[in-house]
Amino acid sequence: MTPEQTREQWDQERAAIMARMLAGGGKAGLARPEMVAGKTGLEVMHGMLAGEIPFPHIAETLDFSLIEITAGRAVFQGTPQLKHYNPLGTVHGGWYATLLDSALGCAVHTLMPAGRAYTTAELSVNIVRAASHKTGPLRAIGTVIHCGRQLATAEARIVGPDGKLYAHATTTCLVFEVSGAA
Repeated sequence: MTPEQTREQWDQERAAIMARMLAGGGKAGLARPEMVAGKTGLEVMHGMLAGEIPFPHIAETLDFSLIEITAGRAVFQGTPQLKHYNPLGTVHGGWYATLLDSALGCAVHTLMPAGRAYTTAELSVNIVRAASHKTGPLRAIGTVIHCGRQLATAEARIVGPDGKLYAHATTTCLVFEVSGAA
């Protein structure tokens, strides 16, 4: 497949996923405790894709969305826009970092049993290629390296439809029991 065909496919996949989420009642917001109680992280993420659980507001703010979720893996897609530029006229590093952190964290989230959660303790980002509002969609693909009782580590890459690498990152997450969980 050519990069142009891949880009078109990515745009169609994202549109279909967003339509499914919105048709299921999905919108940006915060999940109420009863929406996630007793669910594994993977079940929560599938609930988000089905529109049963709200997706985070940051996804609207930075124009990215969850595309695919499996145990130990999360794929997000975003398109840099002029509103994501810094004063120097380039895509702000925070855009890359947030897209990568989302893929990393959600990959870890998929391995959380009910009653367990995580938080990012360390995030290391390397931007290796500039993106712009002309770049088109980019995908952040996060995979878990290790998930233990107290710590989890993961890695992620942002790639374009042509397979070019734009940024990569690693994370260490603190894993803990949710207060009041059964």
